[in-house]
Amino acid sequence: MAVIEVEGLRKEYVRVRRLRRRRTLAVDELDLSVPEGGVFGFLGPNGSGKTTTIRCLLGLIRPSAGEVRLLGADSTRDLASVIRRVGAIVEAPALYPGFSGRHNLELLARVDGIGSSAVQERLEQVDLAERADDRVKTYSLGMRQRLGIAAALLRDPEVLILDEPANGLDPAGIKEVRDLVRRLGSEGRTVFVSSHILSEVRQMCDHVAILARGRTVKTGTVHDVLAGETRSVFVRVDDLAKARAVLAGARMVTTDVEGGLRVEIDPDKASEPVARRPRSLRIRASRR
Repeated sequence: MAVIEVEGLRKEYVRVRRLRRRRTLAVDELDLSVPEGGVFGFLGPNGSGKTTTIRCLLGLIRPSAGEVRLLGADSTRDLASVIRRVGAIVEAPALYPGFSGRHNLELLARVDGIGSSAVQERLEQVDLAERADDRVKTYSLGMRQRLGIAAALLRDPEVLILDEPANGLDPAGIKEVRDLVRRLGSEGRTVFVSSHILSEVRQMCDHVAILARGRTVKTGTVHDVLAGETRSVFVRVDDLAKARAVLAGARMVTTDVEGGLRVEIDPDKASEPVARRPRSLRIRASRR
């Protein structure tokens, strides 16, 4: 059974600037099917359409075209019938820094008519019980992210949607979130997690879909899709943003690393990123 189904999703933004209409295509005919249970990775570089897809899925924005279904319900018409079975964090969790972690959860629980026992259970579930009564402003970024996940878990959802949960975290925080996501996926629920970090998807996901420029490039089990982990090259550039855009246009998945980009491609084809560059952009590829 598929808990998330996306068919031909298209989202176009129209902005008016200086009396001119400018169109930006964020998602382009995207297809996706997420099976029930485990952790599903939604992998792609920044700007590939991950957050836009999630917003369409949660009914936060309307698609320009296509169908989006969550737990069998159309996200544009019937989301209210299933939304209580879904927990989500889109971008950064909203928390009151001057309140304790416990008080933050209690406020949210009260709105949904959830008892205090559930708050304690969630704090224990995300390993924050010992710091529950400390103010959130004293928490590390990793602890704040875990508190946000605890908030998304208050209703004990069947589906948990996390948008870049490891974004901006230090290595210790990334490991904390990774271990938590793996644990949640092993409990029977479906965890749908977006990320631009290939290594994290490999370590915490069972299935993965790879995006580039708003389209699904490849999907399947992590073992099948990401087999041959060494298939990457390091690209050193003098204009990071321009290089990222050029390589994304060539359907190449990239990850920012110090001094350049890591491009997911067979090292034997390391010359391809160089061959695709415009003359004005200097790119040097090497195996790592």
